[in-house]
Amino acid sequence: MTMPRWGTTAVLALIPQARPLLSLAAEVDPRVVRPGVPAHAALLYPWLPADRIDERELDRLRAALPPGPVRLRLAEVERHDGFVAVAVPELEAAATAVRAVYPDHVPYGGRFGANPPVHLTVALGAGPDTAAAVADRAGALLPIDAEVTALHVVALTPAGWRELTELPLVP
Repeated sequence: MTMPRWGTTAVLALIPQARPLLSLAAEVDPRVVRPGVPAHAALLYPWLPADRIDERELDRLRAALPPGPVRLRLAEVERHDGFVAVAVPELEAAATAVRAVYPDHVPYGGRFGANPPVHLTVALGAGPDTAAAVADRAGALLPIDAEVTALHVVALTPAGWRELTELPLVP
């Protein structure tokens, strides 16, 4: 896996109610969570380089957003090799709309196909036993109900990920 470069951006739905999932993964093995990265679902990563984001681009992004808020029910753990995640199907329509505005920005560089399912990563790069333990423990915490009232544009800086702007989902 290649590391993102400074200036890489993403469009995220933060899901603070899912923080316990990341905490339990860190208890099993702290190496499988990304420190400082909140519980979230990525609608589009990578997005534009940070130096290309201006009001015109933010307006294009806002125009694609669904009316909100979006109610979520995190209910299903998925595990593939060392990857443990929870599906977030309620954000699929929003992700599809955002991705349609930026068709040249294929999520995750195309590693998971042109339109990968929206998910909340719980653990990444885990060994088989660790992934199984995290998946079992995460499943015991589900379901988790949440509500997304805004999307967030974040950029990778030398000090870590930093929020550039919040885009409210208005009804």
